[in-house]
Amino acid sequence: MTTLPDDALGDLFARIEEAAAGVAAAYPGDHGGRQPVSTLYVPADRCTATTAPEYGAEALRLLDAHAPDPADLEAIGVPAELAATVRERVAAKLAAEPVEDLRIDFEDGYGARPDAEEDSDAARAAGAVATALADGALPPFVGLRVKSFADGLHRRSARTLDVFLTALLEATGGTLPPGFVVTFPKIVATAHVGAFAELLGRLEAALGLVAGTLRFEAQVETTQSIVAADGRLALRGMVAAAGGRLSGAHFGTYDYTAACGLLAAQQRLTHPACDFARHVMQTALAGTGVRLADGSTNAVPEADTAPATRAAWTVHARHVTHSLRHGFFQGWDLHPAHLPSRYAAVYAFLLADLDAVRARLAGTAAGVLDEPATLRQLRAHLARAVDCGAIDPAEVAGR
Repeated sequence: MTTLPDDALGDLFARIEEAAAGVAAAYPGDHGGRQPVSTLYVPADRCTATTAPEYGAEALRLLDAHAPDPADLEAIGVPAELAATVRERVAAKLAAEPVEDLRIDFEDGYGARPDAEEDSDAARAAGAVATALADGALPPFVGLRVKSFADGLHRRSARTLDVFLTALLEATGGTLPPGFVVTFPKIVATAHVGAFAELLGRLEAALGLVAGTLRFEAQVETTQSIVAADGRLALRGMVAAAGGRLSGAHFGTYDYTAACGLLAAQQRLTHPACDFARHVMQTALAGTGVRLADGSTNAVPEADTAPATRAAWTVHARHVTHSLRHGFFQGWDLHPAHLPSRYAAVYAFLLADLDAVRARLAGTAAGVLDEPATLRQLRAHLARAVDCGAIDPAEVAGR
């Protein structure tokens, strides 16, 4: 027996259900599927149909030349008990799929060029993507970074994107590669995000693409990307302005730290100012389906020697591990030397707790009572490890 009859609470229940529907629309959750752990930025004028295998070959050469023994990876932070496994799997990764996500860069990595030159490079890079796609040499994810609207280069940005897409679709017979995405940098106003989303819509219509096909990543590398002019957090406004096209948010280490007034010596991925920005990104975008990626490391080998290469690997691996500990599993890389240290750090991180993950999922771990949310993350741990090559799918199925 109850005191209130069922129909007495109908209006209250309706409001609860309406609020729940609003939350579900705003927070649809991750769409599932693979997320790359590395995004390689290559200047557009240097990108060819064989860029990915060439970077892989050079990365594998560096690994064999400067870390021929598993113990050599211990110097860059890989635990001794994992070194042999990590080295073997990194070598296999570099041979089979060295580049997971290729970003053809028309922004900082490319610089300012005459219009005719950028037009030519955009068309040529598109042709290289089409050739790599036909040859089976294209990474699982690919895209381009255009110039920023904040720099007054919006006309150049739109033209480059138009030239690239027109040439690519002509070369492929009207088909975009799987995992294609555009990167939109240096955002200082939500209105720019809305304008970029509208630009993508107009290009779709003109090129005969299905509405919603073109998606983009926002680069979070300005202070205005964190706190808007009205004092509110900017990222949720960006999600709304993107109209469902925003697939990722990539942190930009050096532009952001410079904007915060940090001197060059303090501009690093592990600075607390970067931690603050990343935590805001996590909080603002959790559950929205917008995936997170961390920024880059500017440390590269000073020379092609073991000491110089391992020194760069040590810095890079430390930064990658810092990102992983903070829940950022994807990051950008800029040099072939970054690929061995990226995969070594990621594999060591994912393999370190693998037995504990399996035990907790099987319910056999002593002294642990996991909540459903934690169990979902444990399953995500295994999925990430399989997707990036840290473990073989058979290792999961066999357990």
